[in-house]
Amino acid sequence: MNKAELVAAIADESELSKAKAEHALNAALDTIKKAVTKGDNVQLIGFGTFSSGKRAARIGRNPKTGEAIKIAASKTVKFSAGKAFKDSVNKRKK
Repeated sequence: MNKAELVAAIADESELSKAKAEHALNAALDTIKKAVTKGDNVQLIGFGTFSSGKRAARIGRNPKTGEAIKIAASKTVKFSAGKAFKDSVNKRKK
C-alpha cells in the first residue's frame, strides 16, 4: 500500500474527502516526526511506539575496495509494534 492508497482507504473509512484525509494523515505524520526529532516517544496504544535511538560510530568497509572507513555516529528512528498490532498480524484472538 502506498500513500495514495492509504489516503483513499482513510477517506472511505472515515467518510472524509480525499483532500481532508490526506491533510489529516500529513498532520499526523508531521506531528510524529517533530516529536521523535525532539527526542520524545510517540506511543499509540494498540498500534506501537515511535522513538529515536543512537547508533555509535564504527569502522566499516568500502565494499568496492575493501578499505576500512569510519562511519560517524548517528541518530535513528525505531518503531516497536504494540501487542494488539502483533496479535492482529499473527491472527491471534484475545
